[in-house]
Amino acid sequence: MNINENFSTEIVYPPEIKRYDTSNQPLVQSGWLTGLAWFASSLLLACLRKGYKVEKTNMKGLKPPYILLINHMQPLDFCFMYKMFFPHKVSTVAAYHTYTGVSDLMEKLGCIITRKHIADIGLVRACKKVLQEQKGIFCMFPEAGYSPVGTLGILPDSLGKLAKKSGVPVVVMLQRGSYLNLPFWTNSKHRKTPVKIELKQILTPEELESKSADEINEIIRKEMDYNEYEWQKENDIRIKSKDRAQGLHKVLYQCPHCMREGKMNSDGIHLFCEECGKKWEMTELGEMKATDGETEFSHIPDWFNWQRENVRRQILNGEYLFEDEVEIYSLPGVESFVNLGKAKLTHSLEDGFVITGIFNEHPYRIQRLPKGHYDLHVEYEFQRLKGPDCFSFSTKNDTFFCIPSKKDVVTKLTLATEEIYKILNDSKETVKA
Repeated sequence: MNINENFSTEIVYPPEIKRYDTSNQPLVQSGWLTGLAWFASSLLLACLRKGYKVEKTNMKGLKPPYILLINHMQPLDFCFMYKMFFPHKVSTVAAYHTYTGVSDLMEKLGCIITRKHIADIGLVRACKKVLQEQKGIFCMFPEAGYSPVGTLGILPDSLGKLAKKSGVPVVVMLQRGSYLNLPFWTNSKHRKTPVKIELKQILTPEELESKSADEINEIIRKEMDYNEYEWQKENDIRIKSKDRAQGLHKVLYQCPHCMREGKMNSDGIHLFCEECGKKWEMTELGEMKATDGETEFSHIPDWFNWQRENVRRQILNGEYLFEDEVEIYSLPGVESFVNLGKAKLTHSLEDGFVITGIFNEHPYRIQRLPKGHYDLHVEYEFQRLKGPDCFSFSTKNDTFFCIPSKKDVVTKLTLATEEIYKILNDSKETVKA
């Protein structure tokens, strides 16, 4: 595909494609809709869950306004949120793709639309409106995506500044067991696993005033830390599902036996490498056990972190470069996804993500620079686009969902994005030419 020098750095859309007006957000959630959300959430949780327990710390007498931070496991996180905080109104930060087809409902629920991993001054204004004018609960899922292996994801450094400026209490809702109920990488049914909800006020207004933004970030990260597979083993939670490992190859994409990437697969309770034939069983306690020979990693997060270290090593050695032809869907507004067709995509330490293509007879080149891009949004079997694995990144005015041609690469792209950000923002790191 030839892209000459007269390319656009933004997509040129037909006039009928409208952008979403965020100037009035968020609306005050109506009382009847608050009740309906509570009822629907209660009914759904009763149908799908074995049960859950709630543990509260420093919550006695606490009323809005305050900031609420929740770890992100699966779609039912929102049901727990509405269930736990009724009758109070909760305004939740939500990504553009969650608005497609249901924007009116999201507005009436008091949601706050934003693009992932983008500095958004509108989000700060919305936070101020919720806390100061509406006296409500400002809710964020600061990981900005479901956990791939049941551990805490990257939290933005801006979180501490936002909390400090707000001057209101900070509450954490930590879910334990929800990931085990429906891991991000599987398309199987909900498992009837126990869930524990821990509600804790972690910072008072007085503590926010006396601490720096960095100190606040440290406290938030400590209080939000979790490891689902450790929790499963500690509580002897046995998952007897016959397809409990189905889809696990999406996050464990590299074989620790032959080192090949993209050759892993899964079936039932087994994970295996199509290149060398090595096979592992996922036990009822969520541990990996080789069916023959050495078990390289019994703990799934350890396997995941080993992959991260390998990606980091490739970057530091100057060996990392991703290139592929991808199918692109964009979200300039919230009405529907726009198919931009095929395009060339590259990802590197020097340039970050670069897409070059032609849409509506207009050549374009879209770049997301790496130094300010700390994480990548991934979807496995994304149903809004009829089921492919994909990833997305945003610019100020657009979001691009990319469907790779190559197999099982989206998890590695996430790790590479995170590690490139760390390397570029650490003055001690050096990269080989």
